[in-house]
Amino acid sequence: MQIGVYGSGYLATVIGSCVADFGLPVTCCDHNTESISAFASGHLPYFEKNLLEVVRRNVRCGRLIFSTNMESITSRCKVVFLAQDAPDQIEDLALEIASQSEIPDTVLVISTPVSVGTGRRIENKLKERRLKVHVVSHPLFLTDGCSVEDFNWPDRIVLGTDSGPAVLEIKQIYRRLVMRGVPTIVTNHETAELVREAATAFLATKVSFINEVANLCEHVRADAVDLALALGLDKKIAPRCLQPGAGLGGEFVQGDMDSLATLAASAGVPLKVLSAARQVNNALCERILGKLSHILTSVQNKKVGVLGLSFKPNTQSVASSASLLLVRQLVASGAAVHAYDPAAIPAAKRELNGSVQYCDNPYAAARGVDALVLSTAWPEFRTLDFDRIRKEVRQPVLIDTKNMLDSGRMRSLGFQYVGMGRA
Repeated sequence: MQIGVYGSGYLATVIGSCVADFGLPVTCCDHNTESISAFASGHLPYFEKNLLEVVRRNVRCGRLIFSTNMESITSRCKVVFLAQDAPDQIEDLALEIASQSEIPDTVLVISTPVSVGTGRRIENKLKERRLKVHVVSHPLFLTDGCSVEDFNWPDRIVLGTDSGPAVLEIKQIYRRLVMRGVPTIVTNHETAELVREAATAFLATKVSFINEVANLCEHVRADAVDLALALGLDKKIAPRCLQPGAGLGGEFVQGDMDSLATLAASAGVPLKVLSAARQVNNALCERILGKLSHILTSVQNKKVGVLGLSFKPNTQSVASSASLLLVRQLVASGAAVHAYDPAAIPAAKRELNGSVQYCDNPYAAARGVDALVLSTAWPEFRTLDFDRIRKEVRQPVLIDTKNMLDSGRMRSLGFQYVGMGRA
């Protein structure tokens, strides 16, 4: 079975390379010549854990090819994934591919994040034109930094369609996952589209809840890390996304929540919990800035080191990054910011417009600072030589926004250690 993937961004690359890794021939197509040429040469314009290896492996063995010619997918692909990172002109694209398809009963899989109702509109337009193409709304639940793992070990497969044959085709693609027992939920277009937005909103609520409780912990001498562990061991709650200090970010998060809020408003349904969760999420950086201002009296004319700029480890994405929001607030408050990140500095430079001094390593970011903020939970930050860092800083103030470090050890080294939700 030949598989087509339209798109040249993050989503299309993950889908194309991971499906090819299942042993199926995949053609990725897009009109962006520069991106397609880079992929074909085994290069990615962004960092994503393990993805480059998967792309190169499948390009080498000939299972994954790239093209700028639409005919490369319409002439031979039974199943075509629409996998652009943004839904711009998705309906026109779907019609273009469907009208050019030379394969009977082509299955058009919409994995691009779209608003509720998109799949139904596309299906109706195809019927009006008497194009015999099956449409499936198929949201993917990928997290920057572990998208390859998420694709290969999903919690569920959600398919929105009325077409039985289309379901069988997609189950054949995902045969490895289906045989492993991954649940497949077959529903209508609207439900499948809403699942992704609702899942994002629920995670935002969960993250906001633990951050609210962490704030309470600081006032009653409780420990938010132990509390989160105890809560997470409850099977009804689960531990994932229940870490104090975590901010919810990523390529599609804000778009999902905006789309859900717009849908609810248009339907006249207030989503009070979502609104509250977003307010708490947005206030997280103000709490961190408040801790710094309290310890330093003011951050104005102070030098602050920031370790981590990506919204989470193992990715270069700074989309909706709490770290970037904190840096902006520090700069606006008059602080001089020295920052380091293993992968996200190029992306951060595009967002911060030269207002930050970027460093080649974490020790340079710590040199001469009045406070050091650990802002993204990159694993290598846990094993830094903090004895050396203690000698580099001007003032030994260490704000651990992810509660990564051993507070007792940091204090024994002479740091004024401050975590999130910890007495």
